[in-house]
Amino acid sequence: MKYFSAEMLQFLKNRPGQRNLKLVSSFVLILISMIALYSFLFHVVMQWEGQKYSWFTGVYWTFTVMSTLGFGDITFHTDIGRAFSIVVLLSGMIWFLIMMPFVFIEFFYQPWMKAQLAARTPRAIPEKTSGHVVIIHPDSVTLTLIKQLKEHKYDYVLIEPNTDQALKLHDSGLNVVVGNISDPETYEKVQIEKAALLVATSDDRINTHIAFTVREMNKKIPIVATAKDSESVDILKLAGCSHVLQLGKMMGSVLARRMIGGDALAHLVGKFGNLLIAEALCAATPLVGKTLKEAKLRENLGVCVVGVWERGEFKSPDSGMTITDKTVLVLAGSKDQLKRYDELFCIYHVATDPVIIIGGGRVGRATGHSLAKRNIDYLIIEELSERIRDPKKYILGNASDLETLKKAGIEKTPAVIITPRDDDTNVYLSIYCRRLRPDIQIISRATYERNISTLHRAGTDFVMSYASMGANMIFNLLKRSDILMLAEGLILFEISVPKSLLGKNIMDGNVRTKTGCHLVAIIKEEKMSINPDPSTILSEDMKIIFIGSVESEHLFLKEFGA
Repeated sequence: MKYFSAEMLQFLKNRPGQRNLKLVSSFVLILISMIALYSFLFHVVMQWEGQKYSWFTGVYWTFTVMSTLGFGDITFHTDIGRAFSIVVLLSGMIWFLIMMPFVFIEFFYQPWMKAQLAARTPRAIPEKTSGHVVIIHPDSVTLTLIKQLKEHKYDYVLIEPNTDQALKLHDSGLNVVVGNISDPETYEKVQIEKAALLVATSDDRINTHIAFTVREMNKKIPIVATAKDSESVDILKLAGCSHVLQLGKMMGSVLARRMIGGDALAHLVGKFGNLLIAEALCAATPLVGKTLKEAKLRENLGVCVVGVWERGEFKSPDSGMTITDKTVLVLAGSKDQLKRYDELFCIYHVATDPVIIIGGGRVGRATGHSLAKRNIDYLIIEELSERIRDPKKYILGNASDLETLKKAGIEKTPAVIITPRDDDTNVYLSIYCRRLRPDIQIISRATYERNISTLHRAGTDFVMSYASMGANMIFNLLKRSDILMLAEGLILFEISVPKSLLGKNIMDGNVRTKTGCHLVAIIKEEKMSINPDPSTILSEDMKIIFIGSVESEHLFLKEFGA
């Protein structure tokens, strides 16, 4: 009964439901009026023919004729009576067989079903909920963030204003509530005063409205919002945002950092305090053909090889692994250690031709700016003339056209960076560029995580997911920045020494063998020891920093605990 009442209330309280109820009522009144009129005319014609029946018989005859049940024991004997019967029969066919089903389905059944579905969609969360993350606007970034929150056992709630969409999200297993994102009452129902973080990834103007509304209700809650336009950053901060992320600009910077095809230097891809993570291409260097043990990079230079990339696949280091011309070393070390590496290998594999950037949108432009800061020349291929900012750095044309690629220098370029939003386009261009130049580095953006493996199979060396990057940055803000994403699926994370490892040295812990995580630094008394000696005893006052895949982190937490 309670469920039925909720459905009825939901049906009647909204304007469409009230309007539909009025239309149905009008239809019923018209139908009753027609039956009354036909019943009256029935008596008039019957009396004209010399027959006499009761008023109830008139109503009975009208119903049987209009409902097309047929003529029974009551019939007219004259042509006028039969003509009247035809009129009643035709109007009955129209109203009972056509109009009534249409009115019932359109103005009652469908709205009732919508109200029924809406009544079972949550509109609030339990009052005892606290420390949760409030998310507004489901997109690739927030849906990936939700996965991370679930994995690390953080509570969350997603606010969706559209009832139908909210129901779909609810049925897919997400914790969602229906509510107007500009209404303070919605935030009261999601316990905003007890929340740990608010995330808004909608349009810049909508995000501003959300931040302003929530900040008035909760002065302390961290508010993270995304911004598409640089001009919106200051406005969002004035509205109350604690952090404003320009994901397009950040994606361009990340893609530019992945470009290592121009030389054999160690290029920085991540920084964690004094610990630097870099990548270096081995092609045309004396390292090719040697094993990692024979290279003796740690013994001679102090840098530690914490992994290798082979055609987009990250592999944990093994002393017997042979270095090829396709190998990219992932190095961990201090600034001085990486400098010594560069001094040794700076003369190898030098390229001066421009890097090709496909796509002159927000991400493509940001990629170009980041390359320019590294003094790396570039050319942007863009097919929309209105996006061209500097004719010297742009080539107008379609990247799928061979002549356009040749004009950009596909035959000599050390790398191609693919930046369009559409993943299908990126797969197509990756295959095309790989066939034209099997030896170059190809870097691509992926909007959705599900397309990462496809892009790798298409020939891309490195793929960075827009969704993963954005979700990871937001998650870092929630977890106080103790996780750093280096590449798609490769992370650097800090953790206190688990109880199961206390009193053991690094070698005895056997972490790398069991989980694939590589210990790269130890923090003790706010001092970082990079690439510590394997005999170092782990103590309670230490924090340890590991590098590995996302799967490796999960294995570590499962094997050793947090």
